[in-house]
Parts: sequence; C-alpha cells; structure tokens
Amino acid sequence: MPNFQGIGAKVRRKEDLRFLSGKGRYTDDLNRPGQLYVHFLRSPHPHARLGAVDTAAARAMPGVRAVYTGADIAAAGIGGLPCGWGIKNKDGSPMAEPAHPVLATGKVRHVGDPVAAVIADTRTQARDAAEAITVEYEPLPAAATPDAAVAPGAPLVHDEVPGNICYDWHIGEKADADAAFMKAAKVVTFETTNNRLIPNAMEPRVAIGDYDASTDEHTLFTTSQNPHVIRLLMGAFVLKIPESRLRVVAPDVGGGFGSKIFHYAEEALVTWAAAQLKRPVKWTSDRTEAFMSDAHGRDHVTRAELALDENGIFLGLRVSTKAAMGAYLSTFAPAVPTYLYATLLAGCYRTPVIYAEVKAVFTHTVPVDAYRGAGRPEATYLLERLVDVAAAETGLDRVEIRRRNFIPADGFPYQTPVALEYDSGNYQATLDAALVGADWAGFEARRAAAKARGRLRGIGLSTYIEACGIAPSAVAGALGARAGLFEVANIRVHPTGSVTVFTGTHSHGQGHETTFAQVVADKLGIGVDQVEVVHGDTDRIPFGMGTYGSRSLAVGGSAMIKALDKIIAKGKRIAAHLMEASAEDVVFEDGQFRVAGTDKSKGLTEISLAAYVPHNFPHDELEPGLEETAFYDPKNFTFPAGCHVCEVEIEPETGRVHVVGFTAVDDVGRVINPMIVEGQVQGGVAQGIGQALMERAAYDAQGQLLSASFMDYSMPRAEDLPGVAVATHVTLCTHNPLGVKGCGEVGAIGSPPAVINAVVDALRDHGVRHVEMPATPPKVWGIINANRASTASAQRAAAPAE
Repeated sequence: MPNFQGIGAKVRRKEDLRFLSGKGRYTDDLNRPGQLYVHFLRSPHPHARLGAVDTAAARAMPGVRAVYTGADIAAAGIGGLPCGWGIKNKDGSPMAEPAHPVLATGKVRHVGDPVAAVIADTRTQARDAAEAITVEYEPLPAAATPDAAVAPGAPLVHDEVPGNICYDWHIGEKADADAAFMKAAKVVTFETTNNRLIPNAMEPRVAIGDYDASTDEHTLFTTSQNPHVIRLLMGAFVLKIPESRLRVVAPDVGGGFGSKIFHYAEEALVTWAAAQLKRPVKWTSDRTEAFMSDAHGRDHVTRAELALDENGIFLGLRVSTKAAMGAYLSTFAPAVPTYLYATLLAGCYRTPVIYAEVKAVFTHTVPVDAYRGAGRPEATYLLERLVDVAAAETGLDRVEIRRRNFIPADGFPYQTPVALEYDSGNYQATLDAALVGADWAGFEARRAAAKARGRLRGIGLSTYIEACGIAPSAVAGALGARAGLFEVANIRVHPTGSVTVFTGTHSHGQGHETTFAQVVADKLGIGVDQVEVVHGDTDRIPFGMGTYGSRSLAVGGSAMIKALDKIIAKGKRIAAHLMEASAEDVVFEDGQFRVAGTDKSKGLTEISLAAYVPHNFPHDELEPGLEETAFYDPKNFTFPAGCHVCEVEIEPETGRVHVVGFTAVDDVGRVINPMIVEGQVQGGVAQGIGQALMERAAYDAQGQLLSASFMDYSMPRAEDLPGVAVATHVTLCTHNPLGVKGCGEVGAIGSPPAVINAVVDALRDHGVRHVEMPATPPKVWGIINANRASTASAQRAAAPAE
C-alpha cells in the first residue's frame, strides 16, 4: 500500500493538531447553562475529632445556593466511596475496610479531608462563604509514616482497625526461603524507603454534575481514565442510581498517570448536588487542592535480603515491606503493594525461592494508590539497588552479576516463584544494546575527564520487567479484584468504507487516536484518516475498563483485532456472493477481497456499500450492515522488559546532580508507532528522574503536608533532563493477536534505580553504599562533606604528634 500508515509506521499523531492549536475540549472548557460552582472546605488538621459545623453564616452570604456537610450526606443515604480490590491476610481473613465518607463525619483523618461543600453562583462566592463556616476541631495526635503508624501506642487512623494494619499479606514459602539462606555463602541486606509522590498531571481534576429532571437522568463530566468504572462505582455503591440513568463523560484529559483512575468524593458530590438543586454544579481543583486531594503514589518502607552462593548466583530473596495506604482505601490501592509489586520481585532473574510479606498501613495522610507503574517501579527499584549492593559486597562487576543470574533467552515460558509466568523475553539482548548505546566501555575516560574539571561522574544501570494488562479476569477475581479486566471494541464500517472504532479504553495523552487507527488501517488496508476513534462517553461506547497499567493496546487493541476479524469474515461472505464464489475461496489483503486463483476482486468500499444497500445480498445467510463487537479477556499479563543506563555528574560544591546521558532499550513487544513509543518512554524517564532526584511528598511528624505547592514540591524541567536515547528490541507477546506488551510505564520503572545507581557510583570514593531518593543537592552535598570531615578527622588522628 503506498504511503504505508499501518503497524510499524512513524505516523504523526492525529490528535495533536487540535491539542497544539488550543482546540482540545477538556472538562474545564465545558460550561453548562445555569451552572453553579462548588468549593470544598477541607481540614487543616491531619487528625481531629469533628464537632459542630456551623454553616449558618455561609448560607446567608450572597450567591450561596446550598451548603452540605457530612451529616447532610449521611441523612441523604449516600454511601461511602468503595474499594475495588480486596486482599486477604496471611490467615485468610479479609482486610480491614473502614468507611470512606464523601464528606467527613466524626473525624478528619488527613490534611485536605473534605468537611463541607459550598455551592454558589460563582467560584469566588463559594470560596468566600466556605471561609465563613465555623468548625469545631479537637486536634488529635497523628501518624504520618508507616513506621510511625505501626509503632506501639500509635494513634489510630480508624478506631476499629487495631495497629493501623489494613492487611498483613504474604506470597511465597517462608520455610523454603529460610532454607535457601541457610545454604548461602553470602547474604546481602538492604533497607530503603520508596518516596511518596504527588502525580501532578498537567490538567487538574474537574467534575461537572448535570441533571435532567424531565427524564431523571444524571450526567457527570469528569477528568477520568475509565468512565465506565466511575459510573459503576458511583451509581451502584455511592448514589444508588441505575446505570441506565447515569452517563459519565470523560472528554480530552490532560494526563492521568494513574491519579485519574479512581472514583473521588468530588465526583459524587457534584452529581448528587445537581439533582438536589436542579442546576449543573461544577468543581475545578486548584493546584494546592490537588496536592492534598489527588491520590499519592509509592510510600514503601522495605527491608530485603539476598542470598548468594560463592559464585554470585542468587539462591533466595526475602522482602518485608510496610506500604502506606493513607487515611482511606482508594479504589485500587490494596492491589498495588501486593499483586502489582511482590509478584514482580523475581525481576529478570532466576532466583529460585522468594518470600515477601507486605503490611498495608493506614496513616494520617492523603490516600495512596496507583501512580505510573503502580508497584512495578517499587519492585524494580528495590531489586536493582539490591543487586548493585550485592555486586559491591561480593566484588563482582555490576554487569556480570546480572548476566550470571538472568533468565536465559531460551528459558521461556518461565515460571517465577511469585505466581507469574513470563511468556517471552531476551534480557541479554536489551542489556547488550543498552551498554553499546551508552558507551559503557568508554566511561572511565569520561570519569577521568570530569575529575579533571572538578566533577564527580558516575554511571548506573538497571534491568527490569513489568507486568501489564492485569489478567485474566478469573485469576484477578480470585486475587481480590472486584471487577472484570476485559476490554471491548465495537467496529463500525460505514457504507462508504470509513470506519469508527468505539473503544472502552481511554486516551489521556497516549495517542490512541493514532495508534488504534494504525491497527485498523493495517488490518483493513485503508488510510488512518479514514478511521475515527471514539472513547470516553458511557452513552456512546460499550462497557469497557478504561486505561491504566499499559493495557490499552494489549487488551483494548486485541479486542479490536477480534472485532476486525469478524468484519473481514462477514465481508468475505458478502464478497463471495457478489463474485459467485465460495467464501472459503475468498482471501482479504490490502483492502481487497479476492477469489484465490482468479482476477476477481472487490474493494472494501464495494463490500461495505453492498452491506448497507442490500439489493444483491445473501439475506438468507446474513443481516445487513457491517458492524461487529468483540470482548477480549487476556490469558496472561504481558511482560515488557529492558535495560536503562544513566550517566551523571555531580558538583561537589553544591551537591547538584546533572543527568548527562540516558539510554533506554526496551522490549515492548511489537511496536505499532515508533514515535509514540519513543515519546512514552521519554516521558516515563522524565518522571523517573523526578522521583530519583527531586520529588517527595513531605509530611512533618505531626502529619502536616509540607509540600503543598510547586514552591515546595520540585518537578523536573527541561533543563533537568538529558536527551534520552530510546531503542527497542522486540520479542513478541505469545498470547495476544498483536504481539504487543506495553510501553506507557517502562520509562518510569527502569529509570529511578539507574539514576541512583549512577549517583552511588559517582560517590564511590566517598564510601557511599546507598543514597535514598530523592538525591537532592542538600542531601548529596551533606554526604560529600560528611565524608570530607570524616577523612580529615582520620588524617589528624593518624598524624604523628609534634
């Protein structure tokens, strides 16, 4: 096909024209006739008993239409926000699952916990009225970290949850792991904290509730990654609205990174209030509000032990993690430190025995849930730092210890000791390519040159594996998922041959309108401009599960292929009738239905027109039209993998770390659009560098959020990022029809340990074994100067007395 635009082509993103020209339609761009505005009064205390909430003055202020408190919500019979995943304790008992009210009742449990909602004619009037509300707070002690929350006598986040333990879970056989450690020639121990992050998508969250009294229909416009899941959770569990009368629309969404997966209190409040007031109600988060209301990510405290034999071969791994849940359970929070973290602790290695235990801990902080990578970055960071420490303590080369322990390329399928079975991969190939691309062999010359300039230079690598497309539904259900993990596609071929794809996935920056069009173009032999992709509106698309966990192509794309196969099969039967041939003799390629061994053919447009203008049509065999729907429930996770190499320079005078080179070689399966893969990897690497060097959600010991603005929470800027060299090495996924694995999260998974490994390497002459993330300038400067002071003291002590 001339001007090929199918799978593998570098097609420019179709959606970028409207985005770059300011013609995108985001939720805040929408304004409903007669809409009102809501402002949430939020708790300034991390933990307090909630007394009287006096709203009389606020209700009397100009423009105020309503003020709601937790008591009003409870009286209306509104349910709490549901959790979508249940975890069982080691003894098989269910996890603790305390109520999560839409507006606080009884207690507030974190700074930002919503206490009241004021609805007024303007945003300013609502904000001013909220300041007039008087709330009686009785401040209580708080526990802001997992360690503080499990300490003896720690204040309870929920009185009914002893010790603040949501669940105490494990995977693997402890006895087998202990036996492996008894045989070890060397045991390496490592402790680390995976720093809490705040997602900070470009577009803050927005929600608009609308209500049509004539039909009793509710509509929610929201910044969501999965509108059908929001409709299900909010309709069935919170507001008790039949799905037939609840529409959820997620238009253009400016980034999600996981934080827009979940059902939030603000969505429920505006939907309910719109019906109460018979007026649309709009809420737009400001940035500081986002810092204390969007779900945070990470926040693990972990101790790990690695057992090795005398040749550096891994014998066993033991891991103990305390994972913060925050004050309440967010939608998918319980799954992140269990089935999305501990099951990845095998990494790329043939560790024969692994035992991991995870305690999920309630803290007086913003709830924690999935953030780009969701458990997989935490597992990779722990493992790749541990392997580097093991290399240092055994005297083995960092590359060599990995090579010795890799799963070999001919070792697939590979059953790990932590539940997952990898279907394909070649970890040696991605490692080799990354080392060449980063000029690993030439590094020492660059280190020497940097030293001559007064700089400390280091190089680090990480190898990783990810699990994408949580699957299958039966297995996920057995592990605690309270929803299916399938995806759906409806393909409509119009009479003139153009195509509309209705997909249950959602795009919030990934380029689905282009990549999905390429899949259809490749399959049907048409141009991408003939393909329209529709998503984000529960009234227009079949029930789908949205986008997260790099599932869109692996699961959603596979559903598209199944639907396209049905289209082509029906087209062959129509073509066979028109050409007076047997359907078994008709082949389809390059947009043409041909009778094998003859010159007879019909184009796709001829067939689609015949389907809708059925003057000559096999009515006794087929119904008119050319439209098919398919659901795809994956057989397994997909397993992207790769190697990232980072090179840094450090200014000893300031402690500032400069990332001067970054090479990423990833196996994401079949590549649909190389440019989009490159962009996704580069974006993920930027987020990983941010976590490694500058980002941390900081709470003080009393639970006050110290990093509630960009003045206090540092984000990577262009000047902080190097040119990221991206390459791919393909091994196909063996169990989905596209052979794809996923690329949306790999950059954020492989980069943090590569960066910190490089920082530690740069500081090797200062006796540094580990640097906790983020490696900020004050932290690094302190390490350098503490070493200088220690060295000077030792020299003075060793000097002969005068």
